[in-house]
Amino acid sequence: MELFKKIKQITHLMKNIDFAELGKISEKIDLPKIMKSVGELDDAQLKDLMKMLTEKAKKGQHKLPPIDGDFYDYDLKLTQEQREIQLKVRSFMETEIEPIANYYWNKAEFPMEIIPKLAALNICGVAFEGYGCPNLPFMMEGIIAEELARVDVSISTFFGVHSGLAMGSIYLCGSEEQKEEWLPKMQKMEAIGAFGLTEPNVGSGVAGGMETTCQKVGDEWILNGQKKWIGNATFADVIIIWARDIDDNQAKGFLMRKGNPGYTAEKIENKMALRTVQNALITITDCKIPETDRLQKANSFRDTAKVLRMTRAGVAWQALGCARGAYESALKYTKKREQFGKPIAKFQLIQNHLVEMLANLTAMKAMVFRLSELQDQGLLTDEHASLAKVFCSMRTRDVVSRAREVMGGNGILLEYDVARFVADAEAIYSYEGTKEINSLIVGRAITGYSAFV
Repeated sequence: MELFKKIKQITHLMKNIDFAELGKISEKIDLPKIMKSVGELDDAQLKDLMKMLTEKAKKGQHKLPPIDGDFYDYDLKLTQEQREIQLKVRSFMETEIEPIANYYWNKAEFPMEIIPKLAALNICGVAFEGYGCPNLPFMMEGIIAEELARVDVSISTFFGVHSGLAMGSIYLCGSEEQKEEWLPKMQKMEAIGAFGLTEPNVGSGVAGGMETTCQKVGDEWILNGQKKWIGNATFADVIIIWARDIDDNQAKGFLMRKGNPGYTAEKIENKMALRTVQNALITITDCKIPETDRLQKANSFRDTAKVLRMTRAGVAWQALGCARGAYESALKYTKKREQFGKPIAKFQLIQNHLVEMLANLTAMKAMVFRLSELQDQGLLTDEHASLAKVFCSMRTRDVVSRAREVMGGNGILLEYDVARFVADAEAIYSYEGTKEINSLIVGRAITGYSAFV
């Protein structure tokens, strides 16, 4: 009788076991060892094991939705080529930068070894035509800024200064000879650029209060003054210096070559944000620059503004990337962190924070996407770029604050990344025009009255 009972059990097992699936499982785990361990469990332990397995299948915990800040699927609007570039940049940031981001941020050092790898992506001067540049829509400049900032805002800033501000100044304001000399090697990152506009005593009001001066003497220009917060300046090969012409009181742009006598760049220490970026205090003392190194199409602050208008759109995208990185890091954390026997992602208040973060992200993405469409159609204005910069930098502050909040005490630890996003958001909030200055630009556009002093 016992024999027939065993035969009946075996027959039942044979009918209900998927041997193909069992074969796949046996390739991943030691089945005999598992069977031996299960056989040694008592009735209570077996009951708990079955409860865990059946509840997991029932509640779908193995099929949790992917972590993705692009909730309205704006990426579907990209062409196949654009999508491939986006994913190439994303892969680079996740494999090459993410593992080292916190280390270099904490040390306040720049990982020089990544420059050749970043150059290999072929994304410098992405929207420029000629000189080895890809000549893609400005939309891609925004997408790239977002992808870089999503992992590390410092690397995004380094890239934006080099590819946007420095290369952009030469592209928009340089002579053909200057473009031919600098843009091809800057596109390959064989030469690194910096952009010197902000000064120790004047930031947002630099248009009317620039203290760095220039004066033409024969075939040379003599420059004197200081610039502050100049990213990449400690190691750049060329620095775009903006100075006020003593003779006509107009802004002029210059190509300051590395090693120019009278030029010094002192690294700014003890920053709480963008610590990987090498910002410098530049001192310029009787620097002589030949007329051939003056940007030939930069003859007033209006020309400087052309560059800022173009790059301010990129900073709005960068703010989105910072917020997205914080949101995705926080969402990932809430799915793993358990309190009271379950993931905190199951708590109502946590879900409320996550939804408000996602709403901010989605609104920001809609705004910057349209901003880049306007730019590609040649319709971008100063007020368009300023409104996006104001809104996105403010919403980013809110997103990173909520990300830190849902993570509790762990939110202030670098190892969870959000603390870095919280700090870096403060830099985004301030550079490329403060909230107040950009608000006044938009206010002037919609009222017809200038409230600038």
